[in-house]
Amino acid sequence: MRIGGFRSPEARSDFEESYRAGMRLLPEPVAVHDVPTGYGSVRVYRFGQTSGAPIVLLPGRAGTTVMWQPNIASLAERHPVYAVEPLGEPGQSTQTAPITSGAEQAEWLATVLEVLDLRGAHLVGVSFGGWLACNQALRRPERIASVSLVDPACTFARFPVRLVLGVALAGLRGWRAFLAWVSGGIALPEGNPVGDVIIKGMRSFRLGTPLPRYFTDEQLRSIRVPVLAIIAGRSVMHDPRKAHERARTLIPDVEAELWPTASHSLSAESPAEVNARILRFVAAR
Repeated sequence: MRIGGFRSPEARSDFEESYRAGMRLLPEPVAVHDVPTGYGSVRVYRFGQTSGAPIVLLPGRAGTTVMWQPNIASLAERHPVYAVEPLGEPGQSTQTAPITSGAEQAEWLATVLEVLDLRGAHLVGVSFGGWLACNQALRRPERIASVSLVDPACTFARFPVRLVLGVALAGLRGWRAFLAWVSGGIALPEGNPVGDVIIKGMRSFRLGTPLPRYFTDEQLRSIRVPVLAIIAGRSVMHDPRKAHERARTLIPDVEAELWPTASHSLSAESPAEVNARILRFVAAR
């Protein structure tokens, strides 16, 4: 298994320029941590001065902390917020050892929660970050109070053939067109810092983690932490109705919702609604 990294120094420099521009759109972090783990150093930004239960953010693929621009300020008004940049992905974390399984994904994240002394953490994950959050709840739940999964990928329903074809065609049509398709046909304008970070990351970074492994019925039934599952009705990542039904019927303590008009990019397209829903769920835990 390879270790994630940029394809060239020039690619990294180009990505970093967009990353810095994107980070300037966020509130100023009150702390920046580089947490050592057995698989590399994990960058974590803390936002918000408030005390209380921590919210831990896990981004979608190549999203980095920048993708949380529509969400951080609202969430940080009531909670300390920790934005994690996953190992094996573009961003400021540095992978140094292979990651080959869900158990190893859970191990490095458990180390981050332990080193930062985060107890009763509320994990919030979007897309692949949703899979990471669900994986953590399944394998290493000891520091977790709840998980909120925003249209999680390969969690409650499998990737459809059209998604596999879409990724393959992205190399020909471009990642901007792919992201527009994922977002329900809404094109990202040129120069949009969030979109630029994702596009440059997908184009110039060799991922260092395996594809997420689909959770079995037995695994989902074994989850004991409370789960909020928001499924986008127009998602291209899975069959939305199947995903909603599987989450609703298998997870013991779940609030499963199907948002019929939302696309896979709902955390950015409907941030006020998503933020409010997550905060209500966390407040009840």
